[in-house]
Amino acid sequence: MLTLLAFTSARGLADADANAPGPLPDWLTRPLPLAEALNLAEQHNATILKAKKDLAATAGVAIQTRALVVPKVQAASSYQAVDPNSLDVIPLANLSFPGQPPFSLVYADQTWSANVQLVQSIYEGGKLTSALRTARLLNEQAVLRYEATLADTLTDVRVAYADILLAARQIEVQQASVNLLAKELDDTRRRFDAGTVPRFNVLRAEVELANARPRLIRAQNDSRIAKNNLANLLGYNLPREVWEDIPLRLSDKLAATPLAVDLPAAIEQALKKRPELGALRKEEALRGEAVINAKAGYKPRVQLFGGYEAHNFQFSTDLTDQRHGWLAGAQMSWDIFDGLLTKGKVEEANALRGKARYDLEDTTRRIELEVRSRYSQLVEARQVLEAQQKVQEEAEEALRLATARAEAGTATQLDVLNAQTSLTEARSIQAQALRDYVVAVARMERATGAGFQVMDSAAAN
Repeated sequence: MLTLLAFTSARGLADADANAPGPLPDWLTRPLPLAEALNLAEQHNATILKAKKDLAATAGVAIQTRALVVPKVQAASSYQAVDPNSLDVIPLANLSFPGQPPFSLVYADQTWSANVQLVQSIYEGGKLTSALRTARLLNEQAVLRYEATLADTLTDVRVAYADILLAARQIEVQQASVNLLAKELDDTRRRFDAGTVPRFNVLRAEVELANARPRLIRAQNDSRIAKNNLANLLGYNLPREVWEDIPLRLSDKLAATPLAVDLPAAIEQALKKRPELGALRKEEALRGEAVINAKAGYKPRVQLFGGYEAHNFQFSTDLTDQRHGWLAGAQMSWDIFDGLLTKGKVEEANALRGKARYDLEDTTRRIELEVRSRYSQLVEARQVLEAQQKVQEEAEEALRLATARAEAGTATQLDVLNAQTSLTEARSIQAQALRDYVVAVARMERATGAGFQVMDSAAAN
């Protein structure tokens, strides 16, 4: 029991040390630009790090594939001891001498041997050249898959960054609305105290202010969630003593950068540069190499070998009495009939190659559909943003006129509250429209494969 308590205490101290707060990273102590956030994600994001490991693992597979072509150096040795009573004795009576017993040959009851050989395959039914092509295709496919993962993750970072900026704008909008409604409530109370307005006006102003505060609270919560999401994408483990808002500040602003898109050119660019399509083209080529390897079972295999061998003399009990020398030769093997094993492999490889071809065709159509959808979303976001900018200007002017008329006594409190509500809604929608446009640009660039070099020579041609 004491041992268990001691172990538990030690484990608890270790966990406490592991969770102890450490110094904040540099990017949390200053405004973070989007470019740096993308670099941090590339260095620390778990999905990207796993993709890098997949890339390294595929490089190892490619080395294994090329091993079929590389000569092998093989060393072997053995030692054996047997019961002398179990050895065969070959009598040689014709070689006996007068006065001497007949001669006999007796095998040694202890034997050893050792050899080193260099083995080189010179024909494997097409597998040798296929192994070199397969290794190259594997490496190229792994790079393309890594680029696809990198592009998806960096797009997610851009969207998360925009979400934080949107949440900050919404907080400003809702806070300004609360401030305006609070000011309106103070003015109404003063007028009520002066006897110029009824109690109803005070109650209505209080209700409007109370309705505005939940929107501010939700905007603040959206900001916390958006910051947590970006920190997770950047591979940062939040300290457990951080309960609500992490000290993350962004330096970039939501800005509508113009993006001119020609849809036919965008589709053509996507079909050339999307790494997913490049990876599927490599997959189809790899399935073709698999067919070659399967058909190699119908053909013979030829190897050359050479080396050096040593062993003890089999008719001597002296283990140091040895024989040694070089050896060289060739060997061929050919499965005349393998129970239809090769036939089954060829049929499987052909079917998988056909499946890879259909997968490439289907993905090509889906990527074209994605480009068209992203283009439509971009057009929608641009139009909404342009329309909403004018609406916000009109809402600001309407509030100014309603306030001026209310002060002049020609407008009611309801007119002012409606104008304030309309302005808040216009500002909120405008901020959302700006975020949607920024996200639409990021996703359009992702859909067209912008920023990634074409690695598939077949697609480029």
